[in-house]
Amino acid sequence: MKNNRTALLVIDMQKGSFTDKTPRFDTDGVVARINELALIIRKLDLPVIFIQHDGTGSGQFEKNSTEWENLDALIVDSNDIIIDKYANDVFYNSKLQTKLVEHKINTLLITGCATDFCVEAAIQSALTKEYNILVVEDGHTTGNRPHLKAEKIIEHYNWVWQNMLPTKGHIRVDKTEWIKTLFKIL
Repeated sequence: MKNNRTALLVIDMQKGSFTDKTPRFDTDGVVARINELALIIRKLDLPVIFIQHDGTGSGQFEKNSTEWENLDALIVDSNDIIIDKYANDVFYNSKLQTKLVEHKINTLLITGCATDFCVEAAIQSALTKEYNILVVEDGHTTGNRPHLKAEKIIEHYNWVWQNMLPTKGHIRVDKTEWIKTLFKIL
């Protein structure tokens, strides 16, 4: 990790995804862990990147609407980078890749919502772009689906990501406590 330039991605932690109609698993815990990691990444003078779904024209997640905003409990610093995304895959037609190249990033620390949609799409796309990926095992969330509870979805995707064949980079899944220790060592 010594030569790695890491960015923390916080994907779709927006008010519109966390409503009474769309409850998410362990929201408070996930937000607290993201805030802890963001503090460490900022202290290392590395970028924290908040990704927000922009549904302008769709009637949902309209830019600058309440549902588009990040959760109030998330700590967003004025130096953090905000990236709009327009599909599940944050790399699709967004400025993310440009920002990562600009900051010479080769490792992505991935958190956010929803595990089985936007987080999964970001990880798949990042692998094809040969980034090293560190998924925060307890730093992403989703909601219950008709056939599967959120906790099982999260467990399943953590297993999938741990067992994927990477391209030239690598992929690892670890809990926040281990990741915090890793970054304190650097």
